[in-house]
Amino acid sequence: MAGPVGRGALGPGADGVSLPTGLRRSVVHGVRENATVHADDRIDADVPEALAALLRDGDDGRPVTVASSVCGGCGGRVFFVLVNASGAERECSGCGGRAFIADSEEYWGEESWEDDEPGAAGCPCGGEEFEVGVAFSLGGDGEVRWVTVGLRCVEDGFSGVYADWKIDYVPTDHLLTMV
Repeated sequence: MAGPVGRGALGPGADGVSLPTGLRRSVVHGVRENATVHADDRIDADVPEALAALLRDGDDGRPVTVASSVCGGCGGRVFFVLVNASGAERECSGCGGRAFIADSEEYWGEESWEDDEPGAAGCPCGGEEFEVGVAFSLGGDGEVRWVTVGLRCVEDGFSGVYADWKIDYVPTDHLLTMV
């Protein structure tokens, strides 16, 4: 089972609880800590507040667009998710419909996995069903520069960043619809 990843590791917090290596403590169980909202941010109203704060906080200060995953088949918002360092694929827990997030499909093959084969995302509580939020970090030209996938466990509300990767090509407008 794949756990949350991040750009930094934290040890025990003020509550004495140690989090898995790489997990950011900025949001746990819906608690918001120091999330800075940029004037140019666009955050869908359907993204759970804790997940939106986590995704906003994890950015490098650039404006972001944060969107919530919705199943195209049934409108469901709860998913099982496969992740690796450079992509994510979601499966609707309601109808089984599958979709790749952003440009993941382009890099979703054994020849590109090397030592990073996708695994099922899992919450520290053991839950495997998630609400999915995707943050697109935008450059000065408005193009997507970074994709970050955040998951919120439907069992206990725990939120974490499970995958993030750099985008180094243009144009990127199409990525904003691939949530």
